[in-house]
Amino acid sequence: MRTEESPPAEAVRPYGRTALDMLWNGWGDPAEAAPLPDGVRDLLRDLLGVRPADTPPAALADLDVPAPRVGADVLAALARAAGGAASVLTGVPDRVRHTRGKSTPDLLRIRAGEVADAPDAVVLPGGHDEVLAVLRVCAERRVAVVPFGGGTSVTGGLAPDAQGGGFAGVVALDLRRLDRLTALDEVARTAVLDAGLRAPEAERLLGERGFTLGHFPQSFEWATVGGFAATRGSGQASAGYGRFDEMVVGLTVATPEGTLRLGRAPRSAAGPDLRQLVLGSEGAFGVITSVTVRVRPLPRVRAYEGWRFGSFDAGAAALRALAQDGPLPTVLRLSDETETMVGLARPEDIGAADGSADEAADEAAAGGADGSAAGARPGGCLVVTGYEGAAGEAADRRAAAHVVLRAAGGELLGAEPGEAWAQGRYRAPYLRDALLDAGAFAETLETAGFWPALPRLYEAVRGALQETLTAAGTPPLVMCHISHVYETGASLYFTVVGARGDDPLGAWERAKRAAGDAILERGGTISHHHGVGTDHRPWYAREIGPLGVAALRAVKSALDPAGVLNPGVLLPRADE
Repeated sequence: MRTEESPPAEAVRPYGRTALDMLWNGWGDPAEAAPLPDGVRDLLRDLLGVRPADTPPAALADLDVPAPRVGADVLAALARAAGGAASVLTGVPDRVRHTRGKSTPDLLRIRAGEVADAPDAVVLPGGHDEVLAVLRVCAERRVAVVPFGGGTSVTGGLAPDAQGGGFAGVVALDLRRLDRLTALDEVARTAVLDAGLRAPEAERLLGERGFTLGHFPQSFEWATVGGFAATRGSGQASAGYGRFDEMVVGLTVATPEGTLRLGRAPRSAAGPDLRQLVLGSEGAFGVITSVTVRVRPLPRVRAYEGWRFGSFDAGAAALRALAQDGPLPTVLRLSDETETMVGLARPEDIGAADGSADEAADEAAAGGADGSAAGARPGGCLVVTGYEGAAGEAADRRAAAHVVLRAAGGELLGAEPGEAWAQGRYRAPYLRDALLDAGAFAETLETAGFWPALPRLYEAVRGALQETLTAAGTPPLVMCHISHVYETGASLYFTVVGARGDDPLGAWERAKRAAGDAILERGGTISHHHGVGTDHRPWYAREIGPLGVAALRAVKSALDPAGVLNPGVLLPRADE
């Protein structure tokens, strides 16, 4: 276990972002992308029938982007509200970079040149008052507003249903200028962060003062503080630091009707907690402009290691023992047999758990083309644990966790698997893009449930994905991991890889519909941390019921009576 004296966050949380805007037709910084190794391409061809795409992706210069629908008078009003003409962008590259999010369907559509729903303008306000002014203009002129942070949504959160609502246009409200750490209370250990502050910069600013937020999701390099709050995000160290909504103690929200300032104390019995109403609202009720969060001292020690369990069920039982009876590591995740075999927990060495694509292909092929028997391989399942904190406390927690894990049947693999995961933790989205480049289809979905329901939920979702995609002629490899645990239950995060086939979007829509139905039928939630967006809206409505939908519509009507905020995201439009 290595010891560090108040290290800056970036020294041990490596991230490679060097550009302000993400790649317009993929994830992240193009300089960080890497092609698939030849062995992985061979595995995809031999195991899943993946072939290179017939046509190359569209080039930015060749996109047929419609002219802005909003008139010069509206653009002038938006410029006055946002602080000047430089704060309103209408160029094609800016509009394309703010078109939809980063799900695989989003990327396939934009790579095919589908940009008819590009926003008419990108507006960059410089502070809360300017956000308010922009929202008033949009409400008066019937212009739909898409709040935009890092652009990392994978559930249609940046793809509003603005057709048929009588809107004069759509603008992306980019919050990048709201990028400050405005206050740090070292006694209460709280920080006030602007909503447009990118996560790496937030960690840098807090690290200079000896603190950390402790929120490190896979989108960390690009996502914003406001986006974390708007989607109830959960980071990879949630076992130790908690989910993002658990960190939030205060919010400032701009709405077309005025300002909400929420959070006067850590806890309150003064009626329902309106903070919880805003958290997870995905820009449908208002635009979060600042967040007050709990922070913690920078850990003096960080250590990661790997364990092997004989089966997913055995590994899940060990995680449950730690979650319910302690001690909890800071990071705690379990890959199922298939994910362990493929090596997805280690994107840098993708291809096999031992780093050999050929061996992985042989083992996967032995399980059948649909991967249905892949879980029977003797390699078992990888558990990654991480410990952060003061040197003595982290060492004691680690030693106590070893007792629990060994008693549950775990075999200690040492530091290397854990350290490899930590170094590659932000690489998976780049791997997804490389798979798309090679002609494969790769996508994820996630859910959560109570411990007794988890085995049935896992099998039902896995089965729905395999059966639906196999019926479409593209038998997939379906992998899963648990990375967020609670006393009462845990999350399940599925990754699907297969051939693209003739109609990848249609096939995935059917597969995701089947998976969503399976999730609700087996008692899960439609999302643990990705959010609802437009993709999950039908299942969310079923999850909360008609009365719940009516209650949330009433809230939206009070805060956004014109209905311009992210229409169709989270909730169906009132006229539907």
